[in-house]
Amino acid sequence: MQANLENLSTLERRLSVAVPKAEIDHEIDTRLKHLSRTVKMHGFRPGKVPMKVVAQQYGPQVRQEVLGETLQRTFGEAVRQQNLKVAGYPQFEPKPLDESASDFEYSATFEVYPEVQLGDISGAKISRPRLEVGDAEIDRTVEIMRKQRVTFEAAERAAENADRVTMSYRGTIDGVEFAGGKAENQQVVLGEGRLLADFETQLQGMKAGDSKSFELKFPDDYHGKDVAGKTATFEVSVSEVAAPKLPEVDAEFAQTLGVEDGDIAKMRAEIKGNLEREVKGRLKSRVKDQVMQALLDATKVEVPKSLIESEVERLRELTRQDFAARGIPVRDDMPLPAEHFQQQAQRRVNLGLILAEVVKTNQLQAKPEQVRAIVEEQAQSYENPQEVVRWYYQSPERLREIESMVLEDNVVEWALKTAQIDEQSIDFDELMGNRK
Repeated sequence: MQANLENLSTLERRLSVAVPKAEIDHEIDTRLKHLSRTVKMHGFRPGKVPMKVVAQQYGPQVRQEVLGETLQRTFGEAVRQQNLKVAGYPQFEPKPLDESASDFEYSATFEVYPEVQLGDISGAKISRPRLEVGDAEIDRTVEIMRKQRVTFEAAERAAENADRVTMSYRGTIDGVEFAGGKAENQQVVLGEGRLLADFETQLQGMKAGDSKSFELKFPDDYHGKDVAGKTATFEVSVSEVAAPKLPEVDAEFAQTLGVEDGDIAKMRAEIKGNLEREVKGRLKSRVKDQVMQALLDATKVEVPKSLIESEVERLRELTRQDFAARGIPVRDDMPLPAEHFQQQAQRRVNLGLILAEVVKTNQLQAKPEQVRAIVEEQAQSYENPQEVVRWYYQSPERLREIESMVLEDNVVEWALKTAQIDEQSIDFDELMGNRK
C-alpha cells in the first residue's frame, strides 16, 4: 500500500492510496474458492460447482465486497501511519479498477481536528453569586405555591388587579369585524398580561353587568398583521368579577404538597431541601456559563465544518423530539433550516474542543467517585433514590452523560483557581426568575 497526503487547507486533507491489484485479486479468488465448496446451485452436487460458474454468479458481488473492505482497512492504516485525527466522515472517490490497472486507487477527502492552543484566562473576571436559603426564601416559595393553587369567588365590586373577569366583546375597524376580534364569556386574570395593556385598563373598575365602548390602537409591531397599527372600536360587557382566594397554609395545604400527615414543619423542611438543591444548581449554572464564555473568549479555534454539520443535524433531531414530546405534530419533511442551528452548533463544537484540551492538559478526567456522587445527588429528588442509582448504572450511555457533567464541574473548579473571582450576594427572586 502506498499513501500520499495533501494539505488542501488548514484542516482539510486529501489522502491518495494505491493498493496492489494482485492483493485484491488474491482475496477475491480466496473467497470464490470458499464459496465453491459451500454454495448450492441447481444441477450441481454441493461442493462440485465449477469455479468458472461460481465466478460468473458471485464474482461481481464478491468484488464489490473486497473493494469496500480494502478501502476501509487501508484508509484506517494510512490514517494511523500519518498520525491523523479525522474529524467527521471522509468523502471517498475510488477509481475504476480496469483489468490493465496494476493498483486499486482511491482518494479520501476529510478534515482533521485542529491543534488547540489554550488561551490565558488568568485575567478573566468571574462573578460567583452566593445565596443562603432561609425562612424568607421558604416563605416566598410558599406564597408562589399558594398562588399556583388560587381559586376565585364572585365579588360584588369593581374589577381590580388580580381579579378574574368574565367578559364578552366585539371589535370592529371602520365598522367591520376582524378576525379574532370577537369572544363570548372569555375569562382573563387582570395583571397577567394576556391582553393588551390598554384593553386591561378599560376593564379596571367595571362590575358584573357593566358594558362600555372604547377605542384601542393596536401597536405597529402587533403579531396580527391585519390589524397592526390600526384603531379598533370595542364593545365590552362584563358578566362576572371574581376575586382571588389563596389557600390557607394549613394541614390540608401541606397534604397537597405530598406531606401525608399535614405537618407544616415537615412541609417547610422539604421545601427548604428542594430549594437548596434548586439554588445550588442555578448558582452553579451561572458560574459555569461565565467560565465557558471566558474559555471561548481566550481560545480561538478553527472548527471543522464537518463537525458543525453533524451538530446541526443532532440539534435538528433534538428539536423534532422536543416537539413530539410536547404533542406538536412533526413531519419528517418539516423545514428546520440549518441556519437556525448554525450559531449554536458552532459554539457547542468550539467549546467541546476547548474543554477536551483543558481536561487533557490539566488531568481533569472524571473519577468514579465523582460520577457516583453526582448520580446519588440526582437521585435524591426521586421517591426511591436507590432505584434511580441502579437505573443510571444499568446504561453506559446514561453514565457518559453524568461523566460529561463531572468533566464540566472539574473544568469550572480549575478555572475558579485560575481566573479572578468576585463573590457577590444575589437576590432570591432574581436567581429564581420570579421577577417580571
